Amino acid sequence: MPRPRLRRRICHSPKIFFFKPQGIPLNELEYIELNKEELESLRLTEKLDLEQIQAAKKMNTSQSTFQRILSSARKKIALAIVEGKAIRIEQ
Repeated sequence: MPRPRLRRRICHSPKIFFFKPQGIPLNELEYIELNKEELESLRLTEKLDLEQIQAAKKMNTSQSTFQRILSSARKKIALAIVEGKAIRIEQ
């Protein structure tokens, strides 16, 4: 039986849920889904400039789990930029 998943603390709810390349209608684009945990990890490290250990404590998770979430978020954003895809943020 798998270990129960911990509830991670998310302190920010975005007002905008889609980002897309300019000049291409959204219905013509593929999109990449960014979940709330990934968005929060980016907010804590990139916007608030926290170290991973501090950010992990704020999200109520281990540093290694936080690093995995952050890495996933960065890969998704890089893929969207390089391949010209939209980014959809989970609501």
